[in-house]
Amino acid sequence: MKIIKQYFTCSKPMRFLKPHRFKSLKINKLYPSVATYLAMTFLIFFAFSSCEKALVSADPKNTPTENVKFVWKTINEKYPFFEYKGVNWDSVGNVWIPRVRDTMNDATVFRVIDSMLYTLKDGHTNLFGAFNFSRNWEWYLNYPDNYNANLVERNYLKNDYRFTGSLINRFLDNNTVGYVRYSSFSSNISDFDIDVVIGRFQNTKGIIIDVRSNGGGSISNVNQLVSRFIDKKLLAYKDKEKSGPGRKDFSPLKDNFIEPKGDKKYLKPVIILTNRRCYSATTLFVASMLNLPNVKVIGDWTGGGGGTPTSTQLPNGWIIRYSGTNTFTPAGLNIENGVPPTIKQDLSKSDEAAGIDSIIERALKELK
Repeated sequence: MKIIKQYFTCSKPMRFLKPHRFKSLKINKLYPSVATYLAMTFLIFFAFSSCEKALVSADPKNTPTENVKFVWKTINEKYPFFEYKGVNWDSVGNVWIPRVRDTMNDATVFRVIDSMLYTLKDGHTNLFGAFNFSRNWEWYLNYPDNYNANLVERNYLKNDYRFTGSLINRFLDNNTVGYVRYSSFSSNISDFDIDVVIGRFQNTKGIIIDVRSNGGGSISNVNQLVSRFIDKKLLAYKDKEKSGPGRKDFSPLKDNFIEPKGDKKYLKPVIILTNRRCYSATTLFVASMLNLPNVKVIGDWTGGGGGTPTSTQLPNGWIIRYSGTNTFTPAGLNIENGVPPTIKQDLSKSDEAAGIDSIIERALKELK
């Protein structure tokens, strides 16, 4: 976040951002949700300050043809998943680049770039223009939702639950099980919040952590939450960064550890509820917690999103975001396409119609 930090500490009045004033932005330790990223993009796209000199670079040609070629080249040199996903990027370029003409309007050029990027099947890869942003959300659209927020609130949370910061929590099963709902890793979790929740559930036989439809957020919140369920240093995941223009240019694989934190910890059985809308930092949380022998995951595969996003500006001022790393479990599973549950369980239509959450009920049964 070095560029962002520098940007927000500048003091002169902001003015319109001229095209290509910065080359690349690494979203370090952050997997922003779509809403968060759009807000960030708006600020970068429409504002500029006295940091201008630090970010200025020579402007490349700004034509439809050059913009499309720029995107193809950027992805060609910096995207980490071609081999893993079986994408022939040369063939993609051969299909789409020849279709571009310099007489095309912005909307048509946008559609061409969108079509190229769609082949990557990557929720972290987007094109942001002033009038639209491209996306590929097939990682959850073709799967059962497996979460009904109204059902959970009406029949499980009812009117007897607490908002402890970002953590919604309640006793279930005659006060023998703690239930925690965390809807976004973009919402910060304080030490106080976790102390209160873990202290409240200290005498339960298990905790259910419901992260279904949690689209991700900050890795610091992942570390904060995991740190309260461990009593020794945990090898949580491994990653390697795309480090050069060659398609096999990666940094060495790096071990990432999470240290135990705080006085209050929960070391009893933990069950995490997941669905395909669990993405990015949520997938990382699930993968990290599954290294613990007392943790099980019930529901569906998570949606994936294991590549840390990086951003680059096009000659015309649009912004392209793309994955920049590969992330693995300690056992070697690439989490880009998701993490499997310990127990596969869907929310059945008949149960849902009867006001029953099949996934919560399976978790309660497991804890018994």
